[in-house]
Amino acid sequence: MTVTNIVQAIWALAALGLIVLVLLHSPKGDGIGAIGGQAQLFSSTKSAENTLNRVTWALTVIFLGLTVVLSAGWLPK
Repeated sequence: MTVTNIVQAIWALAALGLIVLVLLHSPKGDGIGAIGGQAQLFSSTKSAENTLNRVTWALTVIFLGLTVVLSAGWLPK
């Protein structure tokens, strides 16, 4: 496995993670709190929303950063 293949795999996982996390966001601001039992993992619905937002932004930065690296061809082949 080359470095490019490993980075492409991380890039694809970040893309799938972003899809799932964006779908978890509620348009009404309910978000994870509307799911029910999942909200019990957090101390409050607001805490769940903050965590969901932070993870979504982190994956966005990873995805966009790897997109630039892969498209620029900065990795050895």
